[in-house]
Amino acid sequence: MKEIRLETKISIYPLNEVSDEEQPLVRAALKATEHSYAPYSKFHVGAAVLLADGTIVTGSNQENAAYPSGLCAERVALFHAGHQYPDIPVVALAIAAATGGKQVESISPCGACRQVLLETEQRYGRPVKVLLCGTKEVMVAESAASLLPLCFGKESLL
Repeated sequence: MKEIRLETKISIYPLNEVSDEEQPLVRAALKATEHSYAPYSKFHVGAAVLLADGTIVTGSNQENAAYPSGLCAERVALFHAGHQYPDIPVVALAIAAATGGKQVESISPCGACRQVLLETEQRYGRPVKVLLCGTKEVMVAESAASLLPLCFGKESLL
């Protein structure tokens, strides 16, 4: 029998220690929660994508009574960025959420969003930093691949 050990490094920063470059991204993700359409779950998620040229693209979750037809904030933001700015690499993605009018303490992307993040890294050939924005701290993964161990990527199709 073989054993595989998987290790992921997540850095946790107090909200006031997030870098000056990333502060606008964190604020944009939180602001994007206000544009969420979440009449069923009441869980409003916002995402903000930072592109290599400094552009910030936001998205929010969009629910639908037929649940599989809705879309998460991360994918809305990433797909919009990929469409509007196809040649500009994604550098980072911040995610925030609110419910009952208050920001949640912590947030993490679903499996489908992790897969799309991984594909974004592969598309541009560089890691995408992921910032998970809570009320008091921000958890930071230096690469989306670290959030999806044993991932399925383009090399799996060869």
